[in-house]
Amino acid sequence: MSEARQQGAAGDDPVVIVGAGLAGARAAEAVRDGFGGRVVLVGEEVAAPYIRPPLSKEYLAGRADRESVDVHPLAWYAEQEIERIAGHRAAVLDRGAHRLTLDDGRSLRYSRLLLATGASPRPFPGPGASLPGVHYLRSVDDSSKLRTALAEGGRRVVIVGSGWIGLEVAATAKGYGNDVIVLGRGPVPLESAIGAELGAVFDLLHRDHGVHMGNNTAVVELEGEIRSGGTRVTGVRLSDRTLVRADLVVVGIGATPNTQLALGSGLEVDDGIAVSATFATSDPDVFAVGDVASVYHPRLGHRLRVEHWANADTAGAAAGRAVLGDTTDYDAIPYFYTDQFDLSMEYSGFGELAAGAELVFRGDRSTREFVAFWLRDGHVVAGMNVNVWDVNETVQRLIRSGVRVDPKRLADETIALEDLLVASE
Repeated sequence: MSEARQQGAAGDDPVVIVGAGLAGARAAEAVRDGFGGRVVLVGEEVAAPYIRPPLSKEYLAGRADRESVDVHPLAWYAEQEIERIAGHRAAVLDRGAHRLTLDDGRSLRYSRLLLATGASPRPFPGPGASLPGVHYLRSVDDSSKLRTALAEGGRRVVIVGSGWIGLEVAATAKGYGNDVIVLGRGPVPLESAIGAELGAVFDLLHRDHGVHMGNNTAVVELEGEIRSGGTRVTGVRLSDRTLVRADLVVVGIGATPNTQLALGSGLEVDDGIAVSATFATSDPDVFAVGDVASVYHPRLGHRLRVEHWANADTAGAAAGRAVLGDTTDYDAIPYFYTDQFDLSMEYSGFGELAAGAELVFRGDRSTREFVAFWLRDGHVVAGMNVNVWDVNETVQRLIRSGVRVDPKRLADETIALEDLLVASE
């Protein structure tokens, strides 16, 4: 704990954090570290805060147990005197009165408030979105139910959406011995995230492992039939009226920030709750962080909303400090990773700067062991290491340094990446 704690007087209103995910948990840690008063963490789920990436990776695959995804053991919150209000939603925010009303009618006053309400899976937009046998993946309960369904093996699994979640679930489903079909709108998976050339790497990866890839495909309806025990999903209907049979369907078509509380209170919302580089809203006593927050980024000169776990981890802690008065701008480089079959990857950088940028490869794409760099005006703006390790820190340094690099030297494996930093350090 911090040696220089802010002291809260008896009877003072607490610092309240709404949203008990990773961002909320890290914020609560940081607030407790620097504040001696009451800290209250409000969460819709009964479960203590947990980490989400394993829900589509090792937890879903049965290689990790339930406790391994927790941010802290449940007892830790009591030990740190962080009050948990679990299983309840903050329904109304009255900023003038500094008061939250929960879904059970209880009122909770605050001195300062941090909104970390996260995002929710985007529901399938056509008929059949809520049929039994249709799965969405956001919570640990979602992952547990899907794991049980996939672990039976021998089932026909149709995944609607060819983004990161869809592909990770596809790899896990195939590992359980299921027949897996991925249906995506683009010509290759992940095109909007990493471009067509690298999306093709993942397309071939899945085909090589027996996944059926249905690109350039639009799903218009999820269909069901009456079976023993009731109606459940039996297939997906495509825009050309083709019916693809399914024993279960997983929908992974993105997420929507949970901004309802902010909107109802009059806070500015623009693809998330609009905040400064110190997570401040237009209300000096209200802050926002995590998947729900659109945060001003000094490097970009505008706001950016990031849904990856690394942002929740580091930004959550930074936002907790900001609630206590820290004025340090948050300027972290976005980072995420994926594990699919025998491919592991880390990505660092700014996707919007990478779009249309020069793509440089270092290594062998045919063996899926390489580093890809995106260059704009000779500067590295993003990098992705595939089955190559201990380079991500250097990739981030290249991005942050702003050094101009020669594409030929960047591609040359005989030249250490660190040597390319010499010009800027």
